[in-house]
Amino acid sequence: MKNRWIALYVENQVGVLAKVSGLFSGKSYNLQSLTVGTTEDETVSRMTICVASDDITFEQIKKQLNRMVEVIKVIDLTNVPLHMKEILFAKALNCSTADKEELFQIAQVFQVEVADIGKDSVLLECKLTERRNNELIALLRSKFKNIEVVRGGAVAIESISTSCR
Repeated sequence: MKNRWIALYVENQVGVLAKVSGLFSGKSYNLQSLTVGTTEDETVSRMTICVASDDITFEQIKKQLNRMVEVIKVIDLTNVPLHMKEILFAKALNCSTADKEELFQIAQVFQVEVADIGKDSVLLECKLTERRNNELIALLRSKFKNIEVVRGGAVAIESISTSCR
């Protein structure tokens, strides 16, 4: 089992997301991540999907998605050079002045934005790769007792050059 990435171009209509996610749940495929947004054509949406599966199951998923009427195109991104980011918000609560200083240093090192600051809390906004976001979360958990993390799914686009993820 490894993470596989798919980009789907689908008709931008009510119920398409439910049909696509229903295909995954109906077959007991576990979605790791699913992000949807409109494209330059307002009638078309692009879904970026990550699923953990073996080779045979992944081929079956792609075939089933291709059979859906609302699916315009299925692109296997698993072994394609990509530019991929995910958004993450991390909130550190009950911070001392020294904690806040350390959070500002961490934000600088990870090149993330301090989106908000309160009397005893700091909110970081991150647009990093999944790996870098994981590293940031691990560091925050090791240094601060009370953190909240909210992350969105990854958004990916095929690379123009050969640079990867």
